Amino acid sequence: FHNTNTSRLTPRGAGIQIDQNIFDGGKTRSSVSQAESQVLGARATLLNTEQNVLLDAATSYMNVLRDTAILNLNRNNVEVLEEQLRQTRDRFQVGEVTRTDVAQAEARLSQAQSQAILAESNLKTSIARFRQNIGVEPKQLSPGRPVENLLPRNLQAALNIALTGHPAIIAALHGVDAAELQVKVTEADLYPVLGVRGIVAQRYDSQFFGDNRTSASAVATLTIPIYEGGQVYSRTRQAKETAGQRRIDVDTSRDTVRAAVVSAWGALDAAKAQITAAQSQVQAAETALAGVREEAKVGQRTTLDVLNAQQELVIARSTLVTAQRDRVVASYAVLSATGKLSANTLKLKAERYDARKHYDQVKGLLWGTQTPDGR
Repeated sequence: FHNTNTSRLTPRGAGIQIDQNIFDGGKTRSSVSQAESQVLGARATLLNTEQNVLLDAATSYMNVLRDTAILNLNRNNVEVLEEQLRQTRDRFQVGEVTRTDVAQAEARLSQAQSQAILAESNLKTSIARFRQNIGVEPKQLSPGRPVENLLPRNLQAALNIALTGHPAIIAALHGVDAAELQVKVTEADLYPVLGVRGIVAQRYDSQFFGDNRTSASAVATLTIPIYEGGQVYSRTRQAKETAGQRRIDVDTSRDTVRAAVVSAWGALDAAKAQITAAQSQVQAAETALAGVREEAKVGQRTTLDVLNAQQELVIARSTLVTAQRDRVVASYAVLSATGKLSANTLKLKAERYDARKHYDQVKGLLWGTQTPDGR
């Protein structure tokens, strides 16, 4: 009978192996540089997103102000036309006007009521967009103001600023850098890889006396690619084509930015001119309406003349409100098109996200899953 302890027949030990590349065709260096370019590109994309968010917020803000003013104008117009209809009916009762005049007043009132309903619907839509873009319901909004003091002196200056510093162009340029580095990363697979391997092992609890020992070794390794079926060459060609596409993307971004600047600047100039014209139109319409009403009292003007004059005044005032809104939105659009629309530029009282600080906190971090803000 034999009682065998098998655990003492199995030698135990521990060891550690470390592999370190000495030369990998520049793949590691290119990969790190590529990651840095991607970070910078993402940072520029973030700035561009900030611009879009702020422009959407400003547009939503001004749309609510515009539609509120237009709704008030239409409601006031309904009240005026209701009074006009009452007076016309009274005059019809005494034979001063005909049934046609009453019908015209009724038709114009129905039209005004329809326009008021449409204006209310537009306001509800603008309020919903405001809530979507800003996150709260609009309450007691202050009048909007253009940011023309933050704009370049002229169109050419705006173009120069935009084409040299717009975040969309900066992001596209970093995209080119990342794509060109990807070519180097792929090509590195064609080069041999030289490395060293170190091994340290401790053997203990052996069944043989004196077999407990520590061993260490260092070995140089050289891996040479001989045949890979053309896969690396194919991926290299693909990377080069992608880099060419990214260069085209830069030209596309520049053209897009240039068009946006010209369009926004033109819209701003047009809005300024339209405000001047609309102000004159409102003054003339107010004078005309007052004159037509007085002339109608002595029979020199018809009911239709009064209704038309009232309608022209409402249109003129609505045009002025819209032009004032367009001027403010266009000024923000120019600032966005030049790449300068940001919370810092507007001096907003809001918490800032420091992308550079975040990058510095995680750069070179070899372990850990916690984000810099504690998540």
